[in-house]
Amino acid sequence: MSKTTETAIKLLESLPEPAQERVLDALRQLVQDAQDEQRWDQLFERRPKLAAAARQARQDIAAHKATEMDYDRL
Repeated sequence: MSKTTETAIKLLESLPEPAQERVLDALRQLVQDAQDEQRWDQLFERRPKLAAAARQARQDIAAHKATEMDYDRL
């Protein structure tokens, strides 16, 4: 077990059980997001232009600059 993992466990153990559950739920979501990002990067690593477009799209979505697709305009 790494030092980082040990530290995280000690921090978690210092909380009351209901707080541990809330932190664990948030941690699960963070890990899922990180795994999704890793899969995303692996999918696009061989296509640099597509990867750049995907990164820009994610940034735009995060910055609330993206708009929904208007399928009627296609």
